Amino acid sequence: MSKKNLIILVCLASLLIAGVAWAEPLSLPTISIGVGKASKSGDMTTVIQIFFLMTILSLAPGLLIMTTSFTRIVVVLSFLRSAMGTQQAPSNQIVIGLSLFLTFFVMSPVWQQINTDALQPYKAQTITQDQAIKNAMAPIRKFMMSQTREKDMALFLSLSHHDRPKNADDVPILTLIPAFIISELRTAFQIGFLIYIPFLVVDMVVASVLMSMGMMMLPPVMVSLPFKILLFVLVDGWGLVIGSLVKSFG
Repeated sequence: MSKKNLIILVCLASLLIAGVAWAEPLSLPTISIGVGKASKSGDMTTVIQIFFLMTILSLAPGLLIMTTSFTRIVVVLSFLRSAMGTQQAPSNQIVIGLSLFLTFFVMSPVWQQINTDALQPYKAQTITQDQAIKNAMAPIRKFMMSQTREKDMALFLSLSHHDRPKNADDVPILTLIPAFIISELRTAFQIGFLIYIPFLVVDMVVASVLMSMGMMMLPPVMVSLPFKILLFVLVDGWGLVIGSLVKSFG
């Protein structure tokens, strides 16, 4: 997939999530900049459509992030940095950048399917806009449903007072997304707990050794940090963490 198609695909995925709650299909008007009186009643409608489109584009990155694997990945990497006690190493920019590239890697099958079933047919004008949105939503919904716990789904269905859905397609998208997000957070915290355990053991051993030597004024964290970094490197920590993260979406 070319870089141009990837950018169009990401924008389409964000726009369809934001526009699915509207009763009428989202139309993309031709934009021209100018100031003057409205000569026709439809001019004001076009202006409203432009502002609506700009609002969606400003929210698109957040909408895209919340419906992908980004949440789990960035939270786990933040837990890893906190468990090692390296403060700002790696920096926030590196953590977010790595999370984004891992998100592209994990979500590539979903986006390839959207490109094949929705974007390319719509560009070729073989399907309508409504059909393109429907085709694009299917793989996104399938991914979110596969990662969402039934308990979390039931929680938001009860909060919204929605009838019990007959199948996965009947679940409203505005109910599926928050259920998916809290499921991702729960899974990320579980992985973070497992990451903390070996580093906590190192801290406890170092603190016990320093106490037995009578060196109570020396901060144990300062002494344990090199050992935690050494342990992480020796066991190929990045490979284990990244590999486990990617496999957790299987």
